[in-house]
Amino acid sequence: MSYAPVVEPFRAANRLSGEDHYVWRHYSIDGSPALASNGVTLAVDGSVESIGEIDMLFVCAGGNPALFQHAGTFAFLRRAARFGVRLVGVSGGPFILARAGLLDGYRCTIHWEHEAAFLETFTEPRLERGLFVLDRDRTTCAGGLAGLDLAVALISQDFGPRLARRVSDWYIQAEQRQGGGAQRPEPGQRYRISSEGLGRALSAMEDNLDEPLDRSSLASVAKMSVRQLERLFAAQLGTTIAVHYRTLRLERARCLLAETGMTVAEVATAAGFANGSHFSREYRRQFSMPPSASRRGSIAGQIRPLAI
Repeated sequence: MSYAPVVEPFRAANRLSGEDHYVWRHYSIDGSPALASNGVTLAVDGSVESIGEIDMLFVCAGGNPALFQHAGTFAFLRRAARFGVRLVGVSGGPFILARAGLLDGYRCTIHWEHEAAFLETFTEPRLERGLFVLDRDRTTCAGGLAGLDLAVALISQDFGPRLARRVSDWYIQAEQRQGGGAQRPEPGQRYRISSEGLGRALSAMEDNLDEPLDRSSLASVAKMSVRQLERLFAAQLGTTIAVHYRTLRLERARCLLAETGMTVAEVATAAGFANGSHFSREYRRQFSMPPSASRRGSIAGQIRPLAI
């Protein structure tokens, strides 16, 4: 999904303009066909080491980007940066660019699924939550349909807004979303609830996983009593404040275990659990496995890097 929305708009730009404005090639780490997450195999033009003169390099990554540790690729990316190639990370791609030290001091974004691990792993990149970020010679994109928004923005930069609008129309994109747009709907929309106060409480929970707010603080954010907030959780979400908050924190913990090298104790703290034993018990109850079973590299999900 990260690949097609990025590439297709450039093909459309060529077709609609009647000119070959863009030419692209595909490369994998070792020159072998790239396997997409849906099982489709993509033929490539060579290995990363065989890439010749280029203006822009897209790094697309599916699966768990934290598992990717290929020194040769990191070295090639650093070399490309030194020669002025514009580097673009898509979906999990920004994680790979950051691992190579190529996002230090840059504004960037990444798919929301990898946000927690990214923040725990890297301190120098300036992470934002938008659809895409263009900062000097680095570009990052959250992936998914945001790739279409990024490609249209790049086409507009290169050949003007008229061609960019035609490309958007071609793909039935009624609105050209800007880079700072939200990756996800607000909790109120995601959970399809009618109470604005409950929506505010849910947002506060998601923003405070490492240091959980107590029920009184959440009720204050929602501008209602604790009793009323509990009733809304039961009526509109079918759960309690405590259970929902704990589920969010354990999901955060599972992500950190899979995508970082943090110890179980560090993950417990990052997920708002002061006691490691309590964390382990709750984790096992939630996922029917101990935290160690979710450790990085021990779960399914391989990184599938592709350079365009």
